[in-house]
Amino acid sequence: MNTTASNNAVSTAPGHHDHPPQPVYANAPRSGRRVNLLDRAALHLGVALIKWGRRPLEVESRERRANRAEQHLARLQRERAVERWAGLNVPRR
Repeated sequence: MNTTASNNAVSTAPGHHDHPPQPVYANAPRSGRRVNLLDRAALHLGVALIKWGRRPLEVESRERRANRAEQHLARLQRERAVERWAGLNVPRR
């Protein structure tokens, strides 16, 4: 006789899952904290510094940007031509 299966019953009673348990205050405000002006200014300064640090060191020339756009359009045209050729020449299953 197997007695271990009957001893491993799962409880269906609802329980609290506060780990660690938190004290309950009757009149405590719930997540109503406001950030003061100095903290907001520091946050904006930090974000600005991060953006400034991630800026490109070299400015891409207008000619290079135009070439990149032309290359992109040419690649799209080649891909469309390959798809059209495949649609016309590859046998259907």
